[in-house]
Amino acid sequence: MAATVLLAEDDRAIRHALERALTLEGYRVTAVADGVEALASAHRTPPDVLVLDVMMPGIDGLQVCRVLRAEGDRTPILMLTALVETQDRIAGLDAGADDYVVKPFDVEEVFARLRALLRRTGNGTPTEPREVAERPSPAERQLTAAGLRMDPQARRAWRGDRELELTRTEFELLELLVRNEGIVLDHSMIYDRIWGYDFGPGSKNLAVYVGYLRRKLDDPGAPQLIHTVRGVGYVLRED
Repeated sequence: MAATVLLAEDDRAIRHALERALTLEGYRVTAVADGVEALASAHRTPPDVLVLDVMMPGIDGLQVCRVLRAEGDRTPILMLTALVETQDRIAGLDAGADDYVVKPFDVEEVFARLRALLRRTGNGTPTEPREVAERPSPAERQLTAAGLRMDPQARRAWRGDRELELTRTEFELLELLVRNEGIVLDHSMIYDRIWGYDFGPGSKNLAVYVGYLRRKLDDPGAPQLIHTVRGVGYVLRED
C-alpha cells in the first residue's frame, strides 16, 4: 500500500504543486490549508508522514507539531520553512519535527527526505507494500547494546535496571548510537540524522549533547559507553 502524506500549506500554488508532485511520485496525499485542518485530519485519519508549513494562519506548523507530540503521536514530521536562521530551525526541531526543507526547495529534496523518514519508521517507500504483522511484544521491539535497553516506540531507555530520563534530542542521539554499536559515526552524519543539517565545524552543539548523555549514562565504576574519536566523531561501545 502506498504511504500516506498529510500536507498542510497555506500557499495555494505551493500546496497544489506539491500535492500533484507527491501523487505522481506514488504517495496518497491529503492536502489542507491550515493548522486547524491539519490537526483534524491527523486525528481523523492518521497519516504515515506529515509535511507542515511553518508559517500558517491561526495554528502554525510549530503548534501543530507540539500538539501532536504532546498527545504522544510519533508520526514523522517534515517542516517546510522560509526561515533560514539557525535559531528558527532549532525551534522547529525542538517542537518535535524530524526534518526540515527550506523554501524555495527542490521537490526531489522533499522526496529524498520523506523516503529517509519513512525508512526510519519502517513505513516503506511510496511503492513498497507495508507488511501486515502482529504488534511486536515489548521485548521484541527493544534495542539492546552495551548494557543499554531502549524502547523506541515507548521512548524509554535503561542502563541496567536504571531508567534514564532523556530529552527528545538526547533519546534520538542515543538511539542512533545504539543502532550503530561499535561503528564510528562522524559529526556530519550525526548532525544530518538528528538535526537535519550541519551546524558547521565551529559548532559545539553535538559535543554539548554528548556531554548531557554521558552524565546521564555513566555510573560510578562502570565503563564509559560513548567514546570520542578525535577529528571524526563518536562511537558507542563498552570497553
